[in-house]
Amino acid sequence: MEDVTDAGIYAQESPYLDRYVQLGAASGRILRVSFPTTPEDDAESDHPVLDQIFEYLDGIEEVDFADVQVALTVPTDQRAVLEQVRGIPYGEQVSVQALTRMTPELDPDDEDDVILVRTALDENPAPILIPDHRVRDGPSAAPPAVEQKLRSLEGL
Repeated sequence: MEDVTDAGIYAQESPYLDRYVQLGAASGRILRVSFPTTPEDDAESDHPVLDQIFEYLDGIEEVDFADVQVALTVPTDQRAVLEQVRGIPYGEQVSVQALTRMTPELDPDDEDDVILVRTALDENPAPILIPDHRVRDGPSAAPPAVEQKLRSLEGL
């Protein structure tokens, strides 16, 4: 993937999602993905990660975001959860319980660990790139309508 070092905010309107896809980038990393109804005033529209996201939203073929670098500025325990979420393949889903089991050093029978997983999903800085919509019974950082459209796109 092309290394984009320009910091900025980028957005494009998605007819499928009925809102914009907006991302913040710096030093070749994505800091945040959001879905506003109107983009930031200073948002630019040309960014290779936006191109990948819109290729994904076209739904014609699977798009893998493994090459996209996401700057995970979250607590270490939440980072471990979100790294596991990145590994859930397109078109597959897991439960919060299974995700807790998949995450090193977490116990699915420990309520605090399950709460940690749910918190990490809810505070995910980059939905789509970190596909929290593939966790069927967990919260998503994307708005509910966006989450449902992403699940539908993947047949979940």
